[in-house]
Amino acid sequence: MTTTEAAGLPVEGQDVDHDHGVHGYHQQKNEHLKRLRRIEGQIRGLQRMVDEDVYCIDILTQVSASTKALQSFALQLLEEHLRHCVADAAVKGGDEIDAKVEEATKAIARMMRT
Repeated sequence: MTTTEAAGLPVEGQDVDHDHGVHGYHQQKNEHLKRLRRIEGQIRGLQRMVDEDVYCIDILTQVSASTKALQSFALQLLEEHLRHCVADAAVKGGDEIDAKVEEATKAIARMMRT
């Protein structure tokens, strides 16, 4: 692993968002997609349960499981954002760190409202 890779900085050939650099979740992208597909399957299962007139409490139990799965995914993504994007801004210093901390704080506030 190069110093650039270890620092989480863009490496030639990586997907780069020119406004934000490499995203914090880049290294785990495939795992995240698998996880989201499982959550999608849970949601499709909920649709099927409603279509099949399954008992309300059983559907609510599955809604709770799906909600927890999404919250867990969001928390993992937030952790990766803090470890990568906010940490990178801290190294750069200046106004960028303040902007990233504010951005993360707003994301946390949105998560807490749900």
